[in-house]
Amino acid sequence: MKLNLKSKSSIILLGMVGAFLLIAGVTTLVVFNAVRNFVMSWDITDLPGIVVNANATPTPSDPLAVPVIEDQPSIQPGGGPTPEPWDGASRVNVLIMGLDYRDWEAGEGAPRTDTMILLSLDPLSNSGGMLSIPRDLWVNVPGFDPGRINTAYRFGELYDIPGGGPGLAMKTVEELLGLKIDYYGLIDFGAFERFIDEIGGVKIDIENRIRVDPIVGETKTLKPGVQVLPGDLALAYARARYTKGGDFDRAQRQQQVIMGIRNRILEQDFLLSLIRKAPVLYQELSSGIHTNMSLDQAIKLAWTAGKIPEENIKKGIIGTEHVTLNQSPEGDDVLKPRPEQIRLLRDEIFTASGPVSPAAAGAEPKELVTTEKAKVAIYNGSTTPGLASRTTDFLKNEGVNVVEPADAPEAYSYTTLVSYTGKPYTIKYLMELMNIAPNRLYLRYDPASQVDIAVYLGYDWANDNSMP
Repeated sequence: MKLNLKSKSSIILLGMVGAFLLIAGVTTLVVFNAVRNFVMSWDITDLPGIVVNANATPTPSDPLAVPVIEDQPSIQPGGGPTPEPWDGASRVNVLIMGLDYRDWEAGEGAPRTDTMILLSLDPLSNSGGMLSIPRDLWVNVPGFDPGRINTAYRFGELYDIPGGGPGLAMKTVEELLGLKIDYYGLIDFGAFERFIDEIGGVKIDIENRIRVDPIVGETKTLKPGVQVLPGDLALAYARARYTKGGDFDRAQRQQQVIMGIRNRILEQDFLLSLIRKAPVLYQELSSGIHTNMSLDQAIKLAWTAGKIPEENIKKGIIGTEHVTLNQSPEGDDVLKPRPEQIRLLRDEIFTASGPVSPAAAGAEPKELVTTEKAKVAIYNGSTTPGLASRTTDFLKNEGVNVVEPADAPEAYSYTTLVSYTGKPYTIKYLMELMNIAPNRLYLRYDPASQVDIAVYLGYDWANDNSMP
């Protein structure tokens, strides 16, 4: 069977998944798997620039010899959560984590995550999304006290949590964003640098003069303009923090590098080089790249991702408008989330149009409330007996998830709503349904709160309400 132009394009699409889905790691594995299968069944002599003796037996010194590694059905490491098989049609979300192994080298145990990026693709709308999460975000870590989001992976490893570090990191981000994460990808700094070098560097348009500090070597200054950065400088550029925008600038640069890798892999003249290097890359990088995605799943995702044009890939950063500057109990500077703003950003990035849940745009408000599953507490702040119980029955009939009613600790003249975790659709629904004034909405972010929203019923609701 001859390898025609369509087949060559397919290989390119397979290669693209590494840049878009797992930064670099899955690229080598998917390309390797594709090369292995193609070489076993196809005649590659039609590839431009290749002259092969069809009767010759490949040897290790032959640049086209592709060693077959048997029994490699999966690239899932031990300890990570096992995913459900992807059906190939629904939206899929992948959490990418870059690990700083210098924590281990410093004797501090399991590493924290240096980078967190949530990647998503939707085959129905042929679109994708990329959301960067700052490492100093102060969040609820399931099973632990609130802390920086970059500690979730470390705690999962140190305390042997089911699913390990990847599992706890995924749960933490799921709770923050209110959506399901299907897969994870881990890549260490060494593997990232090596991959960039093997693809000949990454082309970056640097906007402003910036000093970067490679892990090995001297600090360097990069000047504005289009440049091709080798692995050490590409990593240093993506990790640099000491600019005017701090971590927010850093997130922008990381996305810039990811798209640069994607564009490099899509170059037609790069295909042959990547095919030749695939076996070596597999051997050298596999120890620094881990995911709970099987090769079969990676290939399916590659085919889907390869059909998404760049203009359909939305990019976002949890930035200054989504957080407030705060301090941890120890007095360290942290970023306190503004949950409502973060979830609105989530919806902008991870949907073609409309809210993320349910997926259909233009969903009814009651549907959005049902999907958010916000826990709502109702407290009677009036002197009207049974008002909290009657209101609870009324709101439940309207689709609101109300926990047991109770009396408020003090009297309220006006009905007041307090948001603890950020459920924007439920908040909007309640304020409109109960005619709560905008100045009676208070944001009190508390990731450890037992309820998402508390409603304190005032005399205004007791005297004039819409209940039957």
